[in-house]
Amino acid sequence: MKKHKVIISGGGTGGHIFPAVAIGKELEKKNKKIDLLFVGASNRMEMQKIPSLGYKIIGLWISGFQRKFSIRNFLFPIKLILSLFHSIYIIKKFSPDLVIGTGGYASGPILFVASKLNIPCLIQEQNSYPGITNRLLGNYVDKICVAYDNMKKYFPNEKIIITGNPIRQNILNFNKNSNSGNNFKFMNKGTTVLVIGGSLGAKSINEVIEKNVKIFEENKINIIWQTGKTFLASKANSIKIKKSDNIIVLDFIKNMSDAYYSADIIISRAGAIAISELCYVAKPIILIPSPNVSENHQYKNAQSLVNKNAALLVKDKEANCKLVNVLLELCGNKDLQKELKKNIKNLAISDASEKIASIALNLIKK
Repeated sequence: MKKHKVIISGGGTGGHIFPAVAIGKELEKKNKKIDLLFVGASNRMEMQKIPSLGYKIIGLWISGFQRKFSIRNFLFPIKLILSLFHSIYIIKKFSPDLVIGTGGYASGPILFVASKLNIPCLIQEQNSYPGITNRLLGNYVDKICVAYDNMKKYFPNEKIIITGNPIRQNILNFNKNSNSGNNFKFMNKGTTVLVIGGSLGAKSINEVIEKNVKIFEENKINIIWQTGKTFLASKANSIKIKKSDNIIVLDFIKNMSDAYYSADIIISRAGAIAISELCYVAKPIILIPSPNVSENHQYKNAQSLVNKNAALLVKDKEANCKLVNVLLELCGNKDLQKELKKNIKNLAISDASEKIASIALNLIKK
């Protein structure tokens, strides 16, 4: 089998990084000789996450354009020009057969350059409302893999293929591992709730959890809590958090499959990749969409599940006064838990990575 070289670019948040890695791993399964190179933004989380998984990554000096006035916007044209030249250098040196983008700042320059050099290109769009980078790239790439219907208003219709969103392999195997959950054990046998505000954390969710630690103790609710680095660093000496036996606090959960396995209920943001994973995991969930996203697309993601009675929704601005009550009611309603689990499982798509990898390899053959 011929050795193929593939560049994968995506980052900024876990929602772009996880699909990039999932697609990369599926390509390796289909072609044992494949040579992968990741390209990210030099100051973003992918520069740590990707090497920790054993892959090579090169960083571009690139960032987004701030919608509000910012002095950093004056640097944007310089960063963009330098990133385009750096992308030319990377492509000329690595000589890829294919370039794949999963969103994020760095994917813009590298895919644009690749398309202009007549290298096959594919993008994977996770959301119902595409980010600006992928919207711009849609005119240049060969194929666009999406997770939602009605995307032709953003992309050329003839390029769109509905595949669903990639799910990390360890998540796909989460309930097959008999040792799962060993890292998240609690003294009491009450309900275990996993709280994940995205890979970077969520301030509003974190504040509610911190404020109500005592209520969770009184109701025998165990908490597995991913705070994000910033919040945990600011609360390093918090007695409330450190003295509780029913709470495990981490800035980032590496073994998310164990966390999913251990949880009876999950509280989460409503990012597209999180939604895809939660559908597969099939636990009762409470979604708190982030209000800080374009076109309020997390609320739309969440509402699509609520409409199918597959999740509960609490608005971010109401989390402080509603979240704990909604959680306590769900903990006490086993029938509702069963209904939510059954309905969300029906929405799961588990083979998106395989579909995308097949499309990508077909582009190389052509």
